[in-house]
Amino acid sequence: MARPDASGTGMIVTDRLLFLHLHKSGGTFVNALLKRCMPSARQIGYHLPYREVPAAFRDLPVLGTVRNPWAYYVSWYHFQLGVPKRNILFQLCSNEGQLGFRDTVANLINLARDETRLVQLERALPDTYGKAGINLTKACVGELRERGVGFYSFLHERLYAGADGPTILRAERLRDELQAALFTLGHLPNACAEQFLAESPPLNVSRHDLPSLYFDDDLAALVADHDRTIVDRYGYAL
Repeated sequence: MARPDASGTGMIVTDRLLFLHLHKSGGTFVNALLKRCMPSARQIGYHLPYREVPAAFRDLPVLGTVRNPWAYYVSWYHFQLGVPKRNILFQLCSNEGQLGFRDTVANLINLARDETRLVQLERALPDTYGKAGINLTKACVGELRERGVGFYSFLHERLYAGADGPTILRAERLRDELQAALFTLGHLPNACAEQFLAESPPLNVSRHDLPSLYFDDDLAALVADHDRTIVDRYGYAL
């Protein structure tokens, strides 16, 4: 089986479901499967929240993903280290690359309460959504400030707010849970999707060690506190 194309990921609609893509949470894999194997699939946005879904698709069942918050922060940090041009979020939280993992991630987790960095981020972000990166706008900064939660929790809450009973797949069990969801939604049996699930490698991954190796007690506790809604809802631990 040829390696799937991981480019152009985002909000996908098929005749049976609406997929919302949560940043660095296994969504590229789901996105690639839908676009390759579901003839009705088409992209209608890029990392956009449910509130931006056109009215014509609001009756569709919502599918999404989530991952362990500690793993998210490790993946986010190392992905940024590996790209030629690091995004504004990383630049602000790392003091232009001067800080290491611990301080950079602490700044990201605390971003909702860091008015100096929030103002700088707001100035740097565009007024409207684009087609690349994490796809935040100036208005999203105000939402982050108001929610006052860890950055990953903000992305999760922002993406799924308003969706009625979405099916959320855990990235750690992605293949099994995606297979079950596609069967329930009537997209399986499908030879292409079944082969994709069996043979395709993980997509858009960053190289790093186990998440537990990067956290001291204080930083681990910061995630547990600021992202506790996700931790409690999905049963995550470091």
